[in-house]
Amino acid sequence: MKVGIAGFAGSGKSTVFHWLTAVNPEPAANQRGQIGMAKIPDQRLDWLAAQFKPKKTMVFADLEIVTNRMSRLEDQSKKPKPAKEREADLAEHDLLKRIVNALEQGNSPAMLGLKDEEEKSIRSFQLLTLKPELVLVNISDDRIGKSLPADLASLAPTAIQAPAKLELELEELSPGDRQSFMQDLGLSGFSRGEVLRSIYYAMGQIVFFTIGEDECRAWSLTRGEKALEGAGKIHTDFIKRFVRAEVVSFKDYQRVGSMKEAKNQGVYRLEGKTYIVQDGDIMHIL
Repeated sequence: MKVGIAGFAGSGKSTVFHWLTAVNPEPAANQRGQIGMAKIPDQRLDWLAAQFKPKKTMVFADLEIVTNRMSRLEDQSKKPKPAKEREADLAEHDLLKRIVNALEQGNSPAMLGLKDEEEKSIRSFQLLTLKPELVLVNISDDRIGKSLPADLASLAPTAIQAPAKLELELEELSPGDRQSFMQDLGLSGFSRGEVLRSIYYAMGQIVFFTIGEDECRAWSLTRGEKALEGAGKIHTDFIKRFVRAEVVSFKDYQRVGSMKEAKNQGVYRLEGKTYIVQDGDIMHIL
């Protein structure tokens, strides 16, 4: 999954990048961009591994793009064309009109529930408002534990807060000093893992698990994908040979403690290839 960080000058983009990836950005990277990698922690996988002990604003820019394309389609409609091409142009024009209406009302076109073929037809436009978004507020230590200011909350009600610069500074301290400072500041832990998970889910990703004495592993899947697609993530051969999936939710498995008990207590399920995988599913592909 690739994620970009955007923000006003001086808002702390480099700090957040360093905080999330542990890569200290180079001064020249402000012009050419820089890439860093971050592992997304998941306590559920840690818990499973412990059980098995395995061996291993841009709205205006989008409006301009869409309205320009609509104008071109309207100009083309005045020229003679085969009926099939004319139908396709009309369908695209209707779709773009829906997008314009959403943008003018301050809504994201991502909320329109576009069909796969509709998304494909406008993918080349690279509309920013169709990209998933998460707003991160880089706060100072005097804002820890406080709610978002009302004016900011009205603009971005789902925004999350994190003291990125402070946490970077705390990581440089010795364990004893770090713990002391965190107690004084009322911090129970670092928020980086939570922010990374929030980014992951905001991008439309979920996690399912495979477990066993040899390996406990988390697999990434796009929300809405099916068991057959999940099987293909594990091994491409599984797509051709898929029979069914044994499924238990992580919460149920954690509560009952074993696959045998999951069967005894009725939380074990057999699902077919069209089953939509849920975040936290533990799956065994047959």
